[in-house]
Amino acid sequence: MRGDLAKFILTRILLITFALFGLSVLIFVLARVLPGDPARMAAGWAAPDYAVEAMRKKLGLDKPLPLQYISWLSDVIRGDLGYSIYTKRSVTIDAMQYLPKTLELIALTEIFSILGGILLGTLAGAFPYKLPDNVVRVLAYIAISMPAFVWAIILQLIFARAIPIFPAGGQLSPEMVPPPQITGFIMLDSLVSGRFDCFLDALHHTILPALSLSFGSMMQNARILRMGMTDVRGKDFMLLGDALGLPFRLRVLKYQLKPASIPAITAMGMSIGADLANAFLVENVYNWPGFSRYGVTAMLNKDLNAIVAVVLVVGVVYAIANFIVDLIVLWLDPRLRHGVRSS
Repeated sequence: MRGDLAKFILTRILLITFALFGLSVLIFVLARVLPGDPARMAAGWAAPDYAVEAMRKKLGLDKPLPLQYISWLSDVIRGDLGYSIYTKRSVTIDAMQYLPKTLELIALTEIFSILGGILLGTLAGAFPYKLPDNVVRVLAYIAISMPAFVWAIILQLIFARAIPIFPAGGQLSPEMVPPPQITGFIMLDSLVSGRFDCFLDALHHTILPALSLSFGSMMQNARILRMGMTDVRGKDFMLLGDALGLPFRLRVLKYQLKPASIPAITAMGMSIGADLANAFLVENVYNWPGFSRYGVTAMLNKDLNAIVAVVLVVGVVYAIANFIVDLIVLWLDPRLRHGVRSS
């Protein structure tokens, strides 16, 4: 079993590596064929031609495209993501500064998404075609049909303008002194350094953007979980439980929820990538100094290295999340474990 499980994990890692390699090639080529001259943008629109050519050589844009990719990939393997023509510094340094802020936002988003999805999906699945189920399904259609940035604007207008109980944007209040930078995650650094006032202030600023990002994935998770619980409800072992008179809570939470949660857990892992993509606009709405907003700025300024780095980092986070989900599903579903053993 251990050997087969190790083979399964190794196969997944190889597939992830191959997928990330293909993603890097695709986004590298696409970034190079976009309209506009990055060397001209880096040197300045009023720069003479010789200065633009010097900048093109500095950025390595004078080489053939395959050589540019090989040079870039070798640098990435060493941890060097290149030079940003917008921030005028290493993209690696930019990633270390901005990425923790987005990951902190995504972490709270996933907490809302997973807990809310499980709660609402279980409620709907326990009472199919009754009032709780009908309410959850209507909310799911509304939440899924509206983009995250629309929810961001709505929540900002209601809870930051009309009823000002949350900040309208930013990560910390202007008067709040940031904690010592240890990990780059403000809330974590606040707890480590004993700055509980800073932790609460950062959490207060994070709730609205996290809720804005979580609505779509939360209701999608609830919808999938509800469908799974409705399907499991008609299985023989559930009918046997009904006939034996098992308590309603035991039947729902132990025998119905666990098998029904497997497709929902897969959807939860995939939602991380969707939430990262939606964060591009939500971070701009809330003036959130994160990696997604940095990516939008890079695209507007045709910052090639930054664009490729942002997409690649999002791909890595998405791949890691789905790999973890695969392991969780493997642990939850004994049929898959037997499949691994027999493969």
